[in-house]
Amino acid sequence: MFSMTPVTDSVITLRPLRADDAASMYDAVCESIADLKPWMSWAHDNYQKKETRDWITLAQARWNDGSYYGFAITEAQTQTFLGGLSLSHIHPLYQFCNLGYWIRSTQRGHGFAGRATRLGARFAFERLKLIRVELVIAVENEASQKVADKIGAHREGILHNRLVNGTTVHDAVMYSLLPSDFGLAARL
Repeated sequence: MFSMTPVTDSVITLRPLRADDAASMYDAVCESIADLKPWMSWAHDNYQKKETRDWITLAQARWNDGSYYGFAITEAQTQTFLGGLSLSHIHPLYQFCNLGYWIRSTQRGHGFAGRATRLGARFAFERLKLIRVELVIAVENEASQKVADKIGAHREGILHNRLVNGTTVHDAVMYSLLPSDFGLAARL
């Protein structure tokens, strides 16, 4: 596995998903299923613990091949599982990726999603040497749009029929983060 020192801002920590995250991640998903279902294709009423274990195994394999980076978002001091963040759809030629996140329902409203998004984007710029991070958010997902707006992501426009969740097609708002948003230069 790609060796990684956890990324932290002293309030939250991002670290690669581990097999021993399965129970706490499963509990967080079950607690949050009503909030996640409209936006996450993997969230459904009959979500099973095996799905969590299988996802962690897949995420670890994809981390190893550099095609996907799945992180646990934890509270920095207690390591309480707060949610997940991913860097996906990594385009090696054009050097950008998609960033997605979720926070367990009982921990929403504390700024964890914004902190995690900024840490994840910094990881993409500093460690993966990408030049752009995209946040593609369903038009109806106002909570995630508020996170993007609050952290200063650039709202670029509406992408029609961009997201599919089950049989529902969503238009999406495209946001971006750039190295310059973090005082960094884009490196090719």
